[in-house]
Amino acid sequence: MAGKEKKAAPASRAFNGRPSAVYLNSHKPLSYWIASQQLRDTSMGIPTSKVQHSPPNVNEKVDPGNGHSNSDESERALQQQNQQRPPYQTRNSGIGYINAERQNRKYENANVRDDGKIELTENDAYDKLGYCFPFWKRWMILSVMFMIQISMNLNASVYANAVTRISKKYNVSEQAARVPQLTFLVAYSFGCELWAPWSEEYGRWPIQQLSLFLVNIWQLPCALAPSFGTFPVVRFLGGISNAGGSVTLGIIADLWEPDDQEYAVAFLVLSSVGGSVVGALVGGFVEEYKSLNWIFWIQLIVGGGVQIMHFVLVPETRSTILLDREAKKRRKTGEKDIYGPNELRASRLNFKEIWTIWTRPFYMFLTEPIVLWLSLLSGFSDALIFTFLQGFQPIYKQWGFGTVAISLAFIPLLVGYFIAYFSFLPSIHYFRGIRRRDGEDALEPECRLWWLLYMAPLEPIGLIGFAWTSLGPPHVHWIAPMIFSALVGIANYSIYQSSIDYMIAAYGPYAASATGGNDLARDFLSGIAALYSTPMYSNIGKSHPLEWASTILACISFMVTIPIYIFYRNGPTIRAKSRFAQTIAKSRRRPGGFSGKVEGKEAAEHAEVV
Repeated sequence: MAGKEKKAAPASRAFNGRPSAVYLNSHKPLSYWIASQQLRDTSMGIPTSKVQHSPPNVNEKVDPGNGHSNSDESERALQQQNQQRPPYQTRNSGIGYINAERQNRKYENANVRDDGKIELTENDAYDKLGYCFPFWKRWMILSVMFMIQISMNLNASVYANAVTRISKKYNVSEQAARVPQLTFLVAYSFGCELWAPWSEEYGRWPIQQLSLFLVNIWQLPCALAPSFGTFPVVRFLGGISNAGGSVTLGIIADLWEPDDQEYAVAFLVLSSVGGSVVGALVGGFVEEYKSLNWIFWIQLIVGGGVQIMHFVLVPETRSTILLDREAKKRRKTGEKDIYGPNELRASRLNFKEIWTIWTRPFYMFLTEPIVLWLSLLSGFSDALIFTFLQGFQPIYKQWGFGTVAISLAFIPLLVGYFIAYFSFLPSIHYFRGIRRRDGEDALEPECRLWWLLYMAPLEPIGLIGFAWTSLGPPHVHWIAPMIFSALVGIANYSIYQSSIDYMIAAYGPYAASATGGNDLARDFLSGIAALYSTPMYSNIGKSHPLEWASTILACISFMVTIPIYIFYRNGPTIRAKSRFAQTIAKSRRRPGGFSGKVEGKEAAEHAEVV
């Protein structure tokens, strides 16, 4: 992937406004550096309470053997600086001050309340946060989230293989039997947003566990349904119980700084688009060889498996929760006045905060042109997969494909996803290198759409090719529509990856709301596609209905891809008219730059906007 990463506190969180040269060039935790400094001071006969352990300047000459400055003058200057301080206040470990009288650390730039309590911030305990988890641990967590996304999207798509049997068993039309798929996906589109504030408040781990538990529980009534009426209601409950992307993208934000997230986002997008295809592959075999209720048992087995993986392998990653835990540990060691951010809050989430978080994705979806058009493009592209779930059957039956063979016809889509994923890695590496060399502002967010400029045309090309290679034998071999469906897969992945990546870069702290609008469009339009796909491929025109249906989709795809080129060319101008984007620009222009949070005047301005 991205190679071995060396984590250091970013400049906004660094000591004295600068990162430590030792910490930049070492995989040891910060506590190791502190201990080594104190051991060295003790061996020299210097009391540790009177030495300033400030991490060295990155421009200083560093001895590779022990990581300390070779400058005797610097050492004497540090000692002299400490001697000039009041006896009760000496700098320790580059983090804060030790109060020799009260045995409590005085934290740099600390916000001391009237009651004497001090809030532990990310600056004070950066090495305890998810950003500093080992490389293997972060990717293990992300791999579990990858499996969870596969499971959730499998739940959405595998139901299509139950439609015929539900229709026969409960004596309803096949179109009516598709309604539960609609209710699941539409509820899913809103459920992700409804869960978001709770994961921010109470942590990712308990919310994800609760969501997985509820989704799994709702499989039981479907597997044992006494009547058809059970399916629309219970599938709706299953969709609304799904935390989905809100927690997943939140975990990425917990583990990687904004400019380091691209590899993780690209990997996770693969699971979001690939899960639906996995559902189609699995569903064909279940439909062919098992009874109806196994469509739901298989969802429960997969869901239960990923829940156990999450329970065992994934720790809490939410920064505020980790700071609360660290504050409690420090109080036990004698720092009586240190408290975590949630511990000092007068109240937890109130209705106004919840309402703001819930409605912001819809507000941005309707008022931000970038969010609206990229979400519609991404939603249309994802809806194509659910259209194919129904449209593939009449097309490939022309060549005598059975249930299992039709499910295997989705493999080219999966191949297309992997091709697209690997094609993005070089551009991610290239632009990431420029930002690390020249700074965060060296590139506009629109650079994240660059590779999509070449991938997006594959969607209308793939659809028009798929349309007119669907004539069946003896005119065309069955491999032809599969090749063109792989092109659609490449475009589908590219659109989702680039739109998510661009929104994260363009909207900063509002990225969760911006991408929430994207997920809303994808799931909602996919739910609608479950109803119109079969009539569309059956009733358009007296001749070539299969071909004309895909041709119409190709024309729509051509129209919805045009805004990509407009945003790439005129993105800065469009963002200049956005209150959300301008808030981030103002924050970046403040002394000290942009820390990833909107604070002060800008935060107050946006409280009025939403």
